[in-house]
Amino acid sequence: MFLLVLCVISKQWYQRRVRGDPNELKRTATNISWYPDNAQKLAVAYSVLEFQRSSPGMCMDSYIWDVESPNKPDMALKPISPLVCIEYNPKDPHCLVGGQYNGQLAFWDTRKGSQPIEVSAISASHSDPLYKVIFLTSKTGTECFTTSTDGQVLWWDIRKMSEPTETLILDITKKEKPTLGGISLEYESTMPTKFMVGTEQGTILSCNRKAKSPADRIVASFSGHYGPVYALQRNPFFPKNFLTVGDWTARIWSEDLRDSSIMWTKFHNSYLTDGCWSPVRPAVFFTSRMDGCLDVWDYMFKQNDPTLSLQVCDEALNCLRIQEGGSLMACGSHSGNITLLELSESLSQQQRNEKASVTQIFERETKREKILESRYRELKLKERARSQQEEKSPEDDEENPEELVEEAEKNFWFTVEQEKAGIEKKEREAEK
Repeated sequence: MFLLVLCVISKQWYQRRVRGDPNELKRTATNISWYPDNAQKLAVAYSVLEFQRSSPGMCMDSYIWDVESPNKPDMALKPISPLVCIEYNPKDPHCLVGGQYNGQLAFWDTRKGSQPIEVSAISASHSDPLYKVIFLTSKTGTECFTTSTDGQVLWWDIRKMSEPTETLILDITKKEKPTLGGISLEYESTMPTKFMVGTEQGTILSCNRKAKSPADRIVASFSGHYGPVYALQRNPFFPKNFLTVGDWTARIWSEDLRDSSIMWTKFHNSYLTDGCWSPVRPAVFFTSRMDGCLDVWDYMFKQNDPTLSLQVCDEALNCLRIQEGGSLMACGSHSGNITLLELSESLSQQQRNEKASVTQIFERETKREKILESRYRELKLKERARSQQEEKSPEDDEENPEELVEEAEKNFWFTVEQEKAGIEKKEREAEK
């Protein structure tokens, strides 16, 4: 099985053939991580997430590829269960961790071979597939955290993986029972105590690791997707704004607004599978789709439609990852093919006044949503007040029967006295 490497340079396309998953039974490329120091290598996690497709003889290896020698993997990683996600240590390019299908976290040092150096204890690990792992900014450079659909976020130190250092239950009801399953994570090094979790129920959770009590760790929730949140990332230039990808849309949010996103793409005919911001251009982000298309969105150019839609392959694109320099993009497909894209200068170099323009866009859209949100709440209050006036309370409807009889008697005797007085008046007039 071959895959194509496409290079976009000044509107010209160049292609060459390199190998995909080298195994006979093809598996999905579920996650990609670029080598930290340069764009020479990338690690790819291969797994079969559909339980019905898995077979006892299926290979469990994942691979590190050298971009310059794409016909053969540079190194095989041999986990005890297929890898769902993988991540290089940004402080040590020889070290990487992988989240396994059985919920365990494995740690490799590539200088010491293909076998993992250490694997978390299965009794202390996730009970569902481990979908996302991210390294934290720390003095040791050995701390990371993970999430899974079992409803937990776990913190680890790769020097001692017998048990997690901390645990968070994804429970917005504050009953300490998992109510949401984690799919994606977001961590920004400039805000070391904050992190975000995208769930399989479509909710995004904003959390604070250093909250006073476990119940207060989940600070806010954002609801806007109809299915799992497959991608979650803060804008590298504007951390208050973050991108989410799920169902048929990609959405941009502001931390100041919880009821609605400030910008969103149109509803696509095909399901969206992943997305990320450009690390060099604040107005550009990328999304991948089930129909094999990669969409490039540039809000400096237009906002209603993608600036560029590229048919990368004829099968589902499952994941994507852009290199830190912003000029190379790697996309993973359903059958394990990895496509490398070289972006043109217009997409990999910041434009003049771009930062100021994006600031204005985000501020304008946030202000617009705040006005709409305020107006919506005002209308709801007016409607509630109107309905309360029209509908009497049950206490007003219930009248005392004794009071009704007493009032009826008063009215009766009043009427009798009036008639009696009228008769007497007529008699007196007749006598005269």
